[in-house]
Amino acid sequence: MNKLRVGVLGATGMVGQQFVTRLAGHPLFSTTALAASARSAGRTYADAVEGRWSLSREIPEEVAAARVAEVSDLDAICAEVDFVFCALSTDKETTRRIEEDYARREIPVISANSAHRWVADVPVLIPEVNAEHIHVIPAQRRRLGTERGFVTAKPNCSIQPYVPALDALGDFAPLEVSVCTYQAVSGAGRTLAGWPEMADNVIPYISGEEEKSEREPLKIWGQIEGDRIVEADGPTISAQCVRVPVSDGHLACVSVRFRDRPAPEEILERWAAYEGRPQELGLPSAPQPFLQYLDAEDRPQTRLDRDAGNGMAVTLGRLREDRIFDYRFVALSHNTARGAAGGSILTAELLLAEGYLNAT
Repeated sequence: MNKLRVGVLGATGMVGQQFVTRLAGHPLFSTTALAASARSAGRTYADAVEGRWSLSREIPEEVAAARVAEVSDLDAICAEVDFVFCALSTDKETTRRIEEDYARREIPVISANSAHRWVADVPVLIPEVNAEHIHVIPAQRRRLGTERGFVTAKPNCSIQPYVPALDALGDFAPLEVSVCTYQAVSGAGRTLAGWPEMADNVIPYISGEEEKSEREPLKIWGQIEGDRIVEADGPTISAQCVRVPVSDGHLACVSVRFRDRPAPEEILERWAAYEGRPQELGLPSAPQPFLQYLDAEDRPQTRLDRDAGNGMAVTLGRLREDRIFDYRFVALSHNTARGAAGGSILTAELLLAEGYLNAT
């Protein structure tokens, strides 16, 4: 089959750079448009990211000389793409407007942003967990008045380590969850070199993060009712979110109480067997296995394990009984790979496989 043509909005930022590198050589998608702010427009991509390339990998040759367009130039960009990824760093109101502008122009938008997460007919996807939520898209299209255009969103990167781990244990009915996340500086769009305040420091506050960590899982575990996704009633989640001096990778320490308490070996069996629609379909970005349990007492570790499954797997460890809850464990995922660009690309692969993306 011919590759679908894809554009990246916000291509020069940290998450945009992840999109550009992960799309290089992709078997299903070809990058045909790069867009950013007016400051970068008209420059080659290599020139536009000079001095702020944040990845260890080199700029892909196939896009280095490509000219960057301005995000607001919808006519030019829409003519070059079948759909777009959005990694804009503008305020939520502006981002939502831009994403809907593209959708109304019949260009599907796979967003790595938060602007549309609480719109009731926009699926917020961890593809292994709630792939069925893509079936709310026809209702969204009716609202937008489109035939092809729609918006999907990815959830906050802080919840991606522990939501899949808990979802795998759904048969045992988790009731209460206490989680503390230790989040990398890239989650704020920063680098260690560019954030001297993080040296030898931990900041126990990330604006808005705890509310997102407590509420977003309930939408992901919700159900489609009519033309909207209705949040699940539980479990109850209490979260604390801490910024730590590491470059990439969000680590979560989780305690959980169940209605039907499993044995430890049952938890490990569920994690080992857990897979979702991406694994069933054999999608290119789907990690095999998705959940990887590490037996060593001091794992997972952020630097050692964040790139598991090309940054798309979740690593788990330190399962043990808890004196207040039933069990506790540690979970880790790569926040700009699984939690942003990689997770969005996996979403696009799922949407293509299920017939929601096609060539114009």
